[in-house]
Amino acid sequence: MARKNPAFSEEDPLARASRVLKIMDRLDERHPDAGLARASRVLKIMDRLDERHPDAGVALEYRDPLQLLVATILSAQCTDERVNQVTPVLFERFPDAGAYAAAGVEEIEEIIHSTGFFRQKAKSIKGAAAVIMERFAGEVPQEMADLTSLPGIGRKTANVIRGGAWGFPGITVDTHVKRLSGRLGITDHTDPVKIEYDLNDLLPEERWFRFSSALIFHGRRVCGARKPDCADCTLTDLCRYYLEESDGI
Repeated sequence: MARKNPAFSEEDPLARASRVLKIMDRLDERHPDAGLARASRVLKIMDRLDERHPDAGVALEYRDPLQLLVATILSAQCTDERVNQVTPVLFERFPDAGAYAAAGVEEIEEIIHSTGFFRQKAKSIKGAAAVIMERFAGEVPQEMADLTSLPGIGRKTANVIRGGAWGFPGITVDTHVKRLSGRLGITDHTDPVKIEYDLNDLLPEERWFRFSSALIFHGRRVCGARKPDCADCTLTDLCRYYLEESDGI
């Protein structure tokens, strides 16, 4: 596991910035590709993540776009495992958008209570269903602008729905993708939309959805928020965090 050098804690910010740039230069030198070193490194990361997490994908259980939309709303601040325990009853009770729209919000709350933030989630589900009935003839829309016009649906959720339900390319920037993109040195942005655009520029479209899914699995299984398991990681030679924090730099 990477060990933090105690000398870094009192380091001057300008000195640290200079050191990080040198680390990035070393990464680029180690993995050159005709002036496209960062893009080349990201593709190497993608290939290794594919090998490490061949099962990466949408872990939520669903049979149609509406079920995925509802499950994704429920997954906020909740594990996929818990959502998958709740949704069978929910999906049986409310088989289509019309059923959600006509339901009392208390009915939805009762079923989804264990997922947390259940009042807001129930409100979002019912509200999204009402708009789907009113504007989209009861069918979940496919376009990004239409999806993000629904209550409770932002770009992250829309990318999950578009990629999982219809196979559209898209980067899902959740907390894992945000954290790992920074640690790996893929982007220095912290805004999810800017991170999404940075990753879009570095990867071919057909790999966008798969890449973010694999990063999410790696964040859950290996590169945790509090304690990344660098000893069990296959990306250390490609990782800015590892080179910066280890004693070997």
